[in-house]
Amino acid sequence: MRFYLTTAIDYVNSRPHLGTAYEKITADVIARYKRLAGIETHFVMGNDEHSQNVYKRALERGMEPRAYCDQMEQEFRAVWSQLDISFDDFIRTTEPRHRTAVEKLAQRCFEKGDIYEGHYEGWYCVSCEAFKQEKDLVEGKCPLHPTVTPEWIRERNYFFRLSKYRDRLLRHFAEHPEFLQPDVRRNEMLRLLEGGLEDISVSRAGQLWGIPLPFAPDNVVYVWFDALINYAAAVGYGTDERRFSDWWPADLHIVGKDITRFHTVVWPAMLMSAELPLPKQVFGHGWVNFGGQRMSKSLGTSLDPSDVAARFGPDPLRLYLVKEISYGGDGDFTWDRYKERYNVDLANNLGNLVSRVSAMADQYLGGTLRPTGDTSPHLRDLPNEVATQYRHAMNKLELHAAVAYVFRLIDATNVHLAETSPWLLAKRPEARDRLGQVLFDAAEAIRLVAVLLMPVMPSSCSEILSRMGETRGPSTLRLDIDGHWRPDGTRTIRKGAALWPRTEEGVPGDVRLKPDAQARLKPGTTYGETAAREHKMDETTAAPAETPRISIDEFMKVELRVAKVLEAEAVPKSKKLLKLTVDTGTDRRTIVAGIAEAYQPEQLVGRTIVIVANLQPAKLMGVESNGMVLAGSLDGGMPVLIGFDREVPPGARVR
Repeated sequence: MRFYLTTAIDYVNSRPHLGTAYEKITADVIARYKRLAGIETHFVMGNDEHSQNVYKRALERGMEPRAYCDQMEQEFRAVWSQLDISFDDFIRTTEPRHRTAVEKLAQRCFEKGDIYEGHYEGWYCVSCEAFKQEKDLVEGKCPLHPTVTPEWIRERNYFFRLSKYRDRLLRHFAEHPEFLQPDVRRNEMLRLLEGGLEDISVSRAGQLWGIPLPFAPDNVVYVWFDALINYAAAVGYGTDERRFSDWWPADLHIVGKDITRFHTVVWPAMLMSAELPLPKQVFGHGWVNFGGQRMSKSLGTSLDPSDVAARFGPDPLRLYLVKEISYGGDGDFTWDRYKERYNVDLANNLGNLVSRVSAMADQYLGGTLRPTGDTSPHLRDLPNEVATQYRHAMNKLELHAAVAYVFRLIDATNVHLAETSPWLLAKRPEARDRLGQVLFDAAEAIRLVAVLLMPVMPSSCSEILSRMGETRGPSTLRLDIDGHWRPDGTRTIRKGAALWPRTEEGVPGDVRLKPDAQARLKPGTTYGETAAREHKMDETTAAPAETPRISIDEFMKVELRVAKVLEAEAVPKSKKLLKLTVDTGTDRRTIVAGIAEAYQPEQLVGRTIVIVANLQPAKLMGVESNGMVLAGSLDGGMPVLIGFDREVPPGARVR
């Protein structure tokens, strides 16, 4: 079985922004999933270089257009490499193979009588490089580029008989409801088709930058007609017919919602004219907004994906874009939300789970785990149920839902540890077999999580698998073998550094400084450097008042104890308070903690914390609190719970 997947090719008049990266990342997730499913996959991306905007940008830089495009190819490839995009081919519209394909398909359409010469006049958006109907303009501006005033252009050029294929396209949509997804895009295109189609221009006269029409070499092929043919050119159309027959038609085109008309009306009509098979499916994804505004180079609201990936690495960004945005709909990115999800999903949840299980396996059982009893009820049926739901969602391109199913298994594994308390089992020699099974189940759940999340976070999941005892390379894993619960075998567990250290500033290790301290930083000093060395005040700055000191006897009156969180829930009508039920080693008690802005309730269950155990009870929002949770923060930042680098049982005294 084979699967041919493409993304839209990108204009190179500027670097890619985060919205562009979203398309590439989600397509890469699909490609990696197909490979994991054992399907031979061909994933193609590329650059659209015959744009007049590209030509203008090259001249602005004092460069020949081809030299400029060569330079931009390296910049685009560098970004895609940084984001771990696993494309199999990267096509450029200036390549000879593409030119051959364009000339061949244009000639076939011409011989079919579907390309003819005529006059055209209308509003032309130079940013879209497309003609706009007056009814589509918003206050005289292009709806996609509101800073650009369209030009009225009248010229003699060649046209494609798009109107001829309206009825055939309607029949295709009716016979293949899966052809365009999601349904909202399909409905938009159906309304367009039902309203009738106009013939479209396929050439521009008097321009040198582009591919000449084979039957009218004084005209170059219009950029949109040119660009669409890359999908066929990349698999040999016009240059390698055997390869073309092996891979065409494309199984899936991933494109932005603003260009679905070109891909589901114009492109299929071109293929019908050339008597070639149509792609099996087109998916029109939504936009990624930045702080509520559409991400756009022309609007100045774009965000460089390299800057985002530099914060925590590519995998947290990939997870955020897939998990937080319903695939097919619009989504939003803010630095605060990104940092919050990094801490909640990765630092506090999956990362903490991997660290806890590997540390306990090492400390209690020397790092070797094997089944010694019955699987925990929490993990008996759920893993295979999750794996089935995950595959079903991925096959339907519901990427966000697939990831959500996997996080159900992560949460269940945390509950499993909270309920079985391996740190208590380790104290009882007679419970050694039970301890082994408990930790084996947790490690096996983590292994399965890593397999299922491999398409989303390839580098991190490869490391997790290695820590959980997987000795084979990621490329050898297969869903039918590795993507389900494996109740037997021996696991050699390896400890490692925290995969995702919790952060308060957007960069792990950053320290939040007061404004006056920031002003005193030497030029070139980064905030993160202050975590490694003391910041020196200048001589004119007064030293802070000394904090009053207490005696050791006074300090010993405060009873600090280790506790384990058994239950956690939000306190009604409060944004900051959580109600925790904790095991102190000698009793169960309720504590109200002001940490709701930093932690989700489900992320705390099973977690080891430190409490003030001998504090007088107090009522907060009507709930009696019997203790205080210890957490640290800098200058009013998000609280960070006090923790340990190894398991400490509830009830242990903190001194």
